Amino acid sequence: MDLVPGDGGRLLAVVGLLALTGAVAAPAGAAGDAPDTRDAPDTRVAAVVARDLRDHPEMPGEAVDARAPGLALAVAAGYADVATKRPLTVDTPFRIASVTKTFVAATALKLAEQGRLDLDAPIDTLLSPRTAAILAADRYPIDRITVRQLLGHTAGLFDYASSAAYDARTAADPSHLWTREEQVRLAVDHGEPLAPPGAKFHYSDTGYVLLGEIIERSTSVDIGTAVRTVLDFDTLGLADTWWEALEAAPPGLPPLAHQYDGREFDGATLHPSYDLYGGGGLVSTVGDVTTFFRALFDGDVFADPATLETMRTVSRPGRAEGGALGLFRYRIAGVPCWGHPGFWGTVAYACPDRDLAFTIATNQADESSIDTTRLERAVVREARRAAGSR
Repeated sequence: MDLVPGDGGRLLAVVGLLALTGAVAAPAGAAGDAPDTRDAPDTRVAAVVARDLRDHPEMPGEAVDARAPGLALAVAAGYADVATKRPLTVDTPFRIASVTKTFVAATALKLAEQGRLDLDAPIDTLLSPRTAAILAADRYPIDRITVRQLLGHTAGLFDYASSAAYDARTAADPSHLWTREEQVRLAVDHGEPLAPPGAKFHYSDTGYVLLGEIIERSTSVDIGTAVRTVLDFDTLGLADTWWEALEAAPPGLPPLAHQYDGREFDGATLHPSYDLYGGGGLVSTVGDVTTFFRALFDGDVFADPATLETMRTVSRPGRAEGGALGLFRYRIAGVPCWGHPGFWGTVAYACPDRDLAFTIATNQADESSIDTTRLERAVVREARRAAGSR
C-alpha cells in the first residue's frame, strides 16, 4: 500500500485460479456461446490476486470486495486453512482485528451526535473507578485525557499490544482468557506515559480498550451489543458481522479463516479475548466490511454530515501519519482515500472522490510476506475504468 500506519495488517501453487475464487464463475450456456470475459473486472483483478499469491508464497490466500458506480467485484483465491487446504472464498469470515477501531470510533461519534457522550470530556469520570485507579497510579493525567484523544491516538498511552511481554504471553499461552483489566495493567506495568495529552501521536490499542469500556458504561450494554445497536447493523445490511465471543455467529457462514503470522503461528489458536475489548473483536467478511465503509461515507451512519467531517479531521500531532478518528488518510494511485488496516493482513478503504469502497484480506500478519499495493491500485483503476464507461 502507498501509506500504512503502524498497525500490521503457505505455499500455494496457483493452478486453476478462477475455479478457486468462486466469484469468477464461467458463464452459463454452451462454450461456443459464452462471451469473452477477458476484459471483465473480476477477471483482471483475479489475475492480480494470482500474481500476488505467486510473488508472496507465504500468503495463504487473498480476497477482495469492491464497490463503486458501475463496479461490483468480489474475488478470492488460496486457502482459508493451510492444514486442510480449505479454499478461501469471498464469504469466508475473518477476524478484522484493528479494522474494528473504525466501527468503535463511529459508535463513539454517533453517541456524541446523540448527546450521550462528550468527545472533549476527560476520561477520569467516564471509566470505571478501578480502571481509573490503575491508570492514575502510573501517573496518567486522566483528568486531562479526553475521549477525542483516545479516538485519535494522541492521549500519550503506551500500547500494550506492541509490548514484548504481550507477545511472549500470547505465544506461550494462546488459549489464555484475557480480561480488559489485564490488558490495561500490562500497559502500565510495561510502559510509561509517552507524552502529555494531545501532544503526540502514538498508535495505541490501550486507548481503544478504554474506549470500549467508556462505550459500555455510556450504553449499559457490552461492547458488541453497543456497536451493533448504535450503528444499527440491521439497517446497514451487515448480516455477516458479529463480535466474537460476545455474539453468536450468523447461521450459514463458512468457518473462520485461519490467520497466520509467518509460517509458524496460526492465529486461530488464540483465544478471542486476546483482542476483544475495542481495539479488535469483530468478525466479518470482505463484503460486509465494504458495505460498512460505503455506508459510512455515503452518509448512512451519522445523522449529521458534520459528524463524518469530525471523524475525518486529522489531528496536528497525527499529521505525518494521516491519523484522524478511527481512520487514516491514504493516497492510492493518486486517489485520496480513508481507511484502516488490521493486524491479520486486512485493510479497508473508502475513496469518496470515486465513490469507491473496498476491502482486502490476506490472512497473513507478517508484513514482510505481504504487499497489497498492487491489488489496491488495480481496484482503483477498475473504479476509474467503470466511471469512464458510463
